[in-house]
Amino acid sequence: MTPPEPPGQPCESALRADAERNRERIMAAARRLYATEGLEVSMASVAREAGVGKATLSRRFATRDDLINAVFADRMDGYAAATAEALADPDPWHGFTRYLETICAMQAADRGFAAVLAMSFPAAKELETRRAEAYRGFLKLIHRAKKTGHLRADFTSEDLVVLLMANAGVIAATGDDAPGTWRRLVGQMLRAFATPGAPIPALPESPAPADLYRAMTRFGRSSPAES
Repeated sequence: MTPPEPPGQPCESALRADAERNRERIMAAARRLYATEGLEVSMASVAREAGVGKATLSRRFATRDDLINAVFADRMDGYAAATAEALADPDPWHGFTRYLETICAMQAADRGFAAVLAMSFPAAKELETRRAEAYRGFLKLIHRAKKTGHLRADFTSEDLVVLLMANAGVIAATGDDAPGTWRRLVGQMLRAFATPGAPIPALPESPAPADLYRAMTRFGRSSPAES
């Protein structure tokens, strides 16, 4: 028979289970905060949201990049999967346009992920590995789309980075008051990327003036004052 644990000495499996529960609570809290408030959320805020101490958070995730790497691993898997799906499309131009719409929609669904796609995290090795895989796939997608004659010859992969950065900014500025504004941005950018006469999706409606005005007002209040 296995002797009982001495009083006051919890068994190792119980400690592991408690540590795993804390890890999951921290990740769930970070997902909620990053999705609604963006990556500016502090580690202290994540700890409070999770109901754990700062020391517990630090034991599970030593740095902010470690936490971001864990929280967005599944999102980056989805990002890589979107690239593979686009490459599998028998119509390269359709695959290209659907890809841009898909990843911009992924940004709109999660403000934290919107920022992740527009930034680099050198210390988050797994996340950056998945980003590199998706990037290599996108280079193939560009090549195939250009061969159709529908994608401008001067389009570069850097244009995607610019689009993701712009989309992240639009989402942050309009997400509460005019949440569909990003679709208009993507629609206009597809027109900029396409050659004359290329088949492109219908242009989404522009945001209502009143909604956009509220977004502009809110964004102005949230911006840091000029020194």
